[in-house]
Parts: sequence; structure tokens; C-alpha cells
Amino acid sequence: MKIKISLIVIFAIFSQTITSQKSIPTIKAISTKLDIRDGNSFKRQSWTISPQINPDVYETSSLGQKVTFITDKDSITVKIKKDTKLDFIILLNDSTKAYTQIKYKAVPQYLEKLKNAEKYNYSDNRFIPNFSYQSIENPNLVKIRKDLKLDSIAGTGNEISKILNLLHWVHNTIRHDGASSNPASRNAIDLIKVCKTENRGLNCRMMATILNECYLSLGIKSRYITCMPKETQFDDCHVINMVYSNEFKKWIWIDPTFNAYVMNEKGELLSIAEVRERLIKGKTLILNPEANWNNQASQTKKEYLETYMAKNLYRLQTPLVSEYDSETWKNVKEITYVELLPLDGIEQTPQKSESINNQTKVNFTYYKTNNPNLFWTKPTE
Repeated sequence: MKIKISLIVIFAIFSQTITSQKSIPTIKAISTKLDIRDGNSFKRQSWTISPQINPDVYETSSLGQKVTFITDKDSITVKIKKDTKLDFIILLNDSTKAYTQIKYKAVPQYLEKLKNAEKYNYSDNRFIPNFSYQSIENPNLVKIRKDLKLDSIAGTGNEISKILNLLHWVHNTIRHDGASSNPASRNAIDLIKVCKTENRGLNCRMMATILNECYLSLGIKSRYITCMPKETQFDDCHVINMVYSNEFKKWIWIDPTFNAYVMNEKGELLSIAEVRERLIKGKTLILNPEANWNNQASQTKKEYLETYMAKNLYRLQTPLVSEYDSETWKNVKEITYVELLPLDGIEQTPQKSESINNQTKVNFTYYKTNNPNLFWTKPTE
């Protein structure tokens, strides 16, 4: 009798296991790449099917919205709730199973942290040297303009159209790869060349460096800006460009990694300072519709501005001299950076510091200021 009961229990458990396995949804695929629609964001070919990862988890913060995985043969959709954890199988070529999961993850409150960083000190008059911009007549910039055929790329339209044409060109020419190492030579010509030769991408800093030199070569004043979180130790930051418009007498936000610029409700282009202020005060921000990552994942205001950039607009740093080859570290070279930080920044002092890279022998000087007017000063003619 005991043996009979045991067999019944074992059979019941086995049957339950089989039923449970059969209940896991399955979608088919031939290609290892698939698209994801996450709320209002469409991410083309952004997911790689990886059977070796079990389960391969996709995390989303799109609470109340739908997430759809779209293969070349099938699709699966789930509406995201706080307890969402959808397990499913992607059957690759009718033979290989890839166990996959869509899971909700709450968004860190980066915007709330940024709101606490609103205050600056406009009376901070601690010394900072004047910012400068290399002349359009510099031989290296002349070579960049000629070799890269930038006059043709910029076009014959007005100043803003030229600025945006160059933005789109760099974005479409260089693939972003945040995990890539920086090449030894870091000027526009050599960076583009190494990408073509090695079929590789570049990180955001190198993309902004290329675009900065392109602008300078056409006589457009530009700096690249390292956008950082509050923490002094961090795994991620972002580098974009601030470009001066003589037509509008202001700086404007330009991001080659995401092909992005930002506008107000009137369609007017905004500066980095204006975007930061509007995020803090909850004012209207409009992201250009073609903003995307690697022409694969479209960007939304919520993802790009209210989450990613809200994290990285806490502290800002820029080179004092905007020039050709500024990121190539050579012997006896001197590089100066200026950092703008809010009053509740963690490390306010020393206001000036110096260091030497023992490997490259490059001399670095760092200045700090709490005064936005000094940091965002307009270029002189």
C-alpha cells in the first residue's frame, strides 16, 4: 500500500512539473536579434537571444504600459505591473530554447535628487582662467574640414541647419560602444579612421570629441561637457556638446550619441543649463523625434531626460581650451578642466588641484566653481 501511495505521489509531482513546463509561453525565432517595444519606445534589433543565460532577464520601468518582444517569426506582449515577472521561451530555429524573462524594476529617483541640487552661488568669484576656442585657421582644423568634406556635410543652409547636419552625420557615421577602449590617437580624423579599419565603435566622450572638432573647423564655437552624477565614484556618466549659436546668442544642447537636442514648448532650442533648470522645475521639455541610440532604440523624454540625464546633470565638467586633439594625452602636455557643481556637491574643495599622469606625463589642472555664469560664459569673437 505504501509503495502504491508513493508511486501516486511521484506521478502527481511529475505530471505537475510537465504541466508547469507546458504552461510557459513559447515564441519562435530564426534570427538571434529581435526588436522590443517598451511603452512608447521602439528598440530595433536591441536584444540578442542568448540560450546560455538562464533566464536572460529584461528589466523595464514602464509601469502600466505594454512591453512586446518581436522576433522575425513571432511576438509576445505583457502589460507591466509592479509584480510582473513573465517567464517565456524563445525557440531558436525550432531546436534551441532560450529561457527569457520580462521583469519590472522601479526607476531610481534621479530627478528628485537633481531637484535637491538646484542651488548655485552666483557670487562665487574664485578665479577661473578664461575659456578659449581654437581658430578656424589652425592647420589641423583646416585639414579636418577638407579631408572629411565638412562643408558639403554641413550644407548651405543657416547656422542651426549646419549644426544639426553635423550632429546627424557623426551619429550615423560612428557606432556608439560604451564599453570600448579609447584609441591612442583621439582626434576626429584618426578616430573615424580606426572605426572604419577595425569595424568598431566609440564611447560617448570620443563621439563628442569628433563632433567638437568638426564644429571648430567650421568656426562654430563648441565645447564637450562631461555630465556626472552626484557621487564622486560612479560607473556611468555621459558626454555631450554645448554649441554656441551666434544667431540666437546662446549655447544649445547637442548629443551625438543619441542624435539628440532639446526644445521648449515653442520649439526653441535649449541649452544644457536650460534643460537642467526645466527638469528641476517641471517645465515643458520636448526631445527631437529622431533621437535614438545607434539607429536601433528610439529615445523618449522619460528615459533620456527624466531618468538618464537627470542622473548625469548633477555635476558638469569641461576643458578650459577647446581645441584639436585635446583628448590625446602626450608627454609634457597640459590639460585644464573646469567643474560646475551645486552647493550640496560632495567635494567642494580644493577649488584648484593639480596632478600628473605617471604613464603619459600629462599635467592636469582642475578648477571648481559654484557660479554658472562663469561656467556658461559666452565666447568672445
